[in-house]
Amino acid sequence: MQTVVLDTNALLMPFEFKINLDLELQRLLGSCIIYVPGPVIGELKRSRSKHARVALSLARKYPVAETSVQGDNGVIDVAERLQAFVVTNDFVLRAKLRQLKLKTIFLRSGNHLTIDGDY
Repeated sequence: MQTVVLDTNALLMPFEFKINLDLELQRLLGSCIIYVPGPVIGELKRSRSKHARVALSLARKYPVAETSVQGDNGVIDVAERLQAFVVTNDFVLRAKLRQLKLKTIFLRSGNHLTIDGDY
């Protein structure tokens, strides 16, 4: 079974682009386990996005993967430990993940998720 880590903007996607993360991930990967890094919860609590509150409720639906590292590096730390795909639309984070040979999933055309590269 595949493992997936969601970053902050992945949790905002359903509310900004009207996509169902669970269904899209199931379409791409089949059955999977989805985690949210602890720092992402804090980031959503501090966010000024109009969708932050509902994104935080969505995040609480998934198990939290703790890490002592903050920001993008926290997402990377969790993804490395869990050998997981990372769902993000953050261009800089995607570049870092690609460099580290970590698997990424991103939103394409504003309406569906796709896997970055060949996996």
